[in-house]
Amino acid sequence: MNEPSWGAPPVSGRWGPPDRGPAPSPHRQAPENSAGPGHDWPQAAETRPMPIVPDAGGDQDDLRGETDHQGTARLRGPLFRDDEPQVPMSTTPPPTDDSGSSHRSEPAKAKKSAGRNLRAAIGVGLGLGVVILLSLFLYKPVFMGVIAVAVVVGLWELTSRLAERKDIRAPLVPLAVGGVAMVLAGYVRGPEGAWVAMALTALAVLVWRMTEDPVGYLRDVTAGIFVAFYVPFLATFVALMLAADDGPWRVLTFLILTVVSDTGAYAVGWRFGTHKLAPRISPGKTREGLVGAVLFAMVAGALCMHFLVDHGQWWQGLLLGLAVAASATLGDLGESMIKRDLGIKDMGTLLPGHGGIMDRLDSLLPTAPVVWLLFVAFVGSG
Repeated sequence: MNEPSWGAPPVSGRWGPPDRGPAPSPHRQAPENSAGPGHDWPQAAETRPMPIVPDAGGDQDDLRGETDHQGTARLRGPLFRDDEPQVPMSTTPPPTDDSGSSHRSEPAKAKKSAGRNLRAAIGVGLGLGVVILLSLFLYKPVFMGVIAVAVVVGLWELTSRLAERKDIRAPLVPLAVGGVAMVLAGYVRGPEGAWVAMALTALAVLVWRMTEDPVGYLRDVTAGIFVAFYVPFLATFVALMLAADDGPWRVLTFLILTVVSDTGAYAVGWRFGTHKLAPRISPGKTREGLVGAVLFAMVAGALCMHFLVDHGQWWQGLLLGLAVAASATLGDLGESMIKRDLGIKDMGTLLPGHGGIMDRLDSLLPTAPVVWLLFVAFVGSG
């Protein structure tokens, strides 16, 4: 408070209790609101400035909240599950002992929380793992269908959030059709087929948007081409890995390293993390967590390259794990930037404990081309 009278004792006179000085002069006029001649002036009630009490909790980046009767936004609750909750200020007076002196106990340390429903997250994660493994090793076309479904749902989530939060109308129909075509073309025709399908999808977005109002055309088609590259084109590299003779084992290595990197970052960061990695983007990520991601992924990479991938060497796995930890972290931060800009916590609610499909693909999508390229460099395209 920058008011100079804050905390000072009330002064006598107009804004405080009158002092017992000389009586007012008989020639002095009474104010207009006085009761009449001979009556004393009414004493003004003593006023004290009211302290401003901040709302408990809430991150300054939180855009979810309420509006009071004056239209002022009131923020509440952390926006992201990795944001750190604030401890509300206590208004209870400190306890006193028998002698009348007050004493305060040491504040209890805030209990660390995972920030999500772990039981639901583990159950959904195990269910997804079973579906992926069965489709991956029983019949490759079935796993291609799993990739296509994930791409279409991810496109729907991302375009829906863009329309809701930014009024950006990226056309979903050409994106979904072109996205599935990209994945299939990559599996059947290789990288050249994926690039051709990407170009045709971009053209389809340009033409489809011409049927609507020209206002916002450039904004919408730019967002549409970005979405086409971000979701289906990057997912196409999983299909490229699957097309190799030992494709299922390459895809399994890719999935294991990404999950292990994320798990290592979470476990080490939750236990030892004190130095923020990117506080303006994702306050829950720490440098210690990044070190944990690198170590976990490198160990897993050495084991997977030695035991799962044909002609793989353990030292190649170390480099692969290091690259996966870097790309997975950057992918996670990239989607956090998108969600910060949109002012949302999750891209969807389809997966309890996880959010939406895009909240699970954030690390996988940018990691897929990195892993595919290193596989080609180390052991060939297969």
